[in-house]
Amino acid sequence: MASNFASKLLRPAVFTRLASLRSGCVFPGKAAVVTRYSSSDAPPEKISRYPIPYRKDLPYDIVELMEEVESKGGFLPNVFKVLSHRPAEFRAFFAYYNELMNKETGACLCLGILQCSLTKADRELIVVATSTHNKCLYCVVSHSALHRIYSKKPTLSDQVTINYKNAELSPRECAMLDFAMAVCRSDTITEQHFQALEEVGFDREDAWDIAAIAAFFAMSNRLAHLTDMRPNVEFYNMGRIPRDKSKDGGEMKKE
Repeated sequence: MASNFASKLLRPAVFTRLASLRSGCVFPGKAAVVTRYSSSDAPPEKISRYPIPYRKDLPYDIVELMEEVESKGGFLPNVFKVLSHRPAEFRAFFAYYNELMNKETGACLCLGILQCSLTKADRELIVVATSTHNKCLYCVVSHSALHRIYSKKPTLSDQVTINYKNAELSPRECAMLDFAMAVCRSDTITEQHFQALEEVGFDREDAWDIAAIAAFFAMSNRLAHLTDMRPNVEFYNMGRIPRDKSKDGGEMKKE
């Protein structure tokens, strides 16, 4: 289930219509009407200090997205529930999230190895490092899980959470996180920052991506602080132990 979560839950297909979701008019004949609710109407789940609306009270397009994510990933990440408190902002948040996180930029030749300039694993590692600095429990736990899945490295995100300077990072990853942390701390960005990135194969567009991810998740971290957002328990063990494919095959045969 863990491997399916990263590949299916957050794949671009799940969010292809999010740009149009911002208008609130995605499905002809389905009115996106928001029903107001009070704290007493919220489900008893303690994942936010703000009320979590029942799905029946949410706009149709948001409910459909939630159901698609839940059916593909096996569970619904709590961020979807918490941010549904503000449906219009929910749409904007996930539209921008998709633009930043669900892509891999062009290839570059770094240390003789052809690779994507900024991979999905790289993007998740940026979130882990900057969210650690911002003390965001939800983002550290959830994006560490995604990094483990994309990178196939079950311990690296844990190392970065403690101290990325002591983590087993490549020079490329170290330069990437140095730049991300400079943006996260609101340091004055100079040409030296860009030069350090260029030395390991990143270009100016990659720098924009790194900075945009750090900036976006600074906002996300603060929303998580505001709401006291709690991570799903499913995130903690995801990607730590390789799935036994032979066992899966045996189970499938039995079925």
